[in-house]
Amino acid sequence: MSDTIPVTVLSGALGAGKTTTLNHVLTEDHGHEVAVLVNDMGEVNIDVEHIEQQSELSQSDEEVIEMSNGCICCRLRGDMLDAVGELVENREFDYLLVESSGISEPIPVAQTFALGFEDAEYDPTDDYHLDTMVSVVDAHAMYKGFDSGKALTSDEPAAGTDRVPEEVLLDQIEFCDVLLLNKCDLAPSADLDEIEAVLKALQPRAKLVRTEFGRVDPGEILDTGRFDFEEAQNSAGWKHELQEGHHHDAAAEEHGVESFVFRADRPFHPERFADLLRNLPSAIIRAKGFFWSAGREDVAMGLDKAGQSVRAGPQGQWIATLPKQQQQRYLQATPGLEDEWDDQWGDRGAKLVFIGRNFEAAEMNAWLEDCLLSDTEMDEDWSTYPDPFGVEERELALADD
Repeated sequence: MSDTIPVTVLSGALGAGKTTTLNHVLTEDHGHEVAVLVNDMGEVNIDVEHIEQQSELSQSDEEVIEMSNGCICCRLRGDMLDAVGELVENREFDYLLVESSGISEPIPVAQTFALGFEDAEYDPTDDYHLDTMVSVVDAHAMYKGFDSGKALTSDEPAAGTDRVPEEVLLDQIEFCDVLLLNKCDLAPSADLDEIEAVLKALQPRAKLVRTEFGRVDPGEILDTGRFDFEEAQNSAGWKHELQEGHHHDAAAEEHGVESFVFRADRPFHPERFADLLRNLPSAIIRAKGFFWSAGREDVAMGLDKAGQSVRAGPQGQWIATLPKQQQQRYLQATPGLEDEWDDQWGDRGAKLVFIGRNFEAAEMNAWLEDCLLSDTEMDEDWSTYPDPFGVEERELALADD
């Protein structure tokens, strides 16, 4: 590990302050010779121009590598490996700093550095190790979103992806080691405390640092040794709630930040549940999990709410739909699953997590209970129920017909 080059990856929504943060770190005395890889979705990479103007680095010295018109989590993943492979051939640096585009999902980028990429000739784990995943969050945008109940980001989906920016933003928050809450000068201090409480509920593991104008101590994001792939992948607040149960946080409760888990062993009436999803309170920032929709016994439905974006639809298989031999392997490998197993329906049911601010968990629970099939409906022919959830795409059409 000591002979490999440490890597810090900067993620964050467009306009959150990643480039400003990067410029600041490059001009600080941190004791490293830093190479920079910048990924921007535009055909012309403006970020590189800014970085070169603000620092002594230049592309002619191969210390700044630009990657444009694609994102390094998918389209440019192979190109990224080629770039970092070429860099290390003439190693004149001891640290790699990667600024990903605003729409880049952090897990594929982390996987590339931590595990390599099976379709590529070059294996980055021979020369690099992932040190820190950093997400930059725009405090002002969060504050305005909370205050108005509108989207947490005003960006539009990038070409080539159907994911809305809020979904990617939540991914960036939930998969990181350090959260930089930037532009704190633009949000009232009392609201910053509430924003912090929300961020800690979404991502309990990350270290949270407040910044203004991207000014951060380089030691907060360089050579921290904080990255652990398994921990990072399982540290999202909703996963913690599902796996470990409710985590009591006095600071979160003080600011009205609530997390709530709903469990059920019977199906939702599809129309009633779809109607509830269309009318979820804006105070619920995150909802995640799986559910059973009556009439769709063949597939487990997934729910994903990020800010004001809500998606629901087919996500995977119930263990009960697998061959008996595979079922037994799952039952043996998953402690407690056999205790929850129903003789008729197996593991079908619902486990949903809701995270938000100033919403009534008891009221939410009552609404969800009303969406479950009644005893009478359990005996009906569920195949007659209309199915509002997409079959081909994991999507719920929220617009009224």
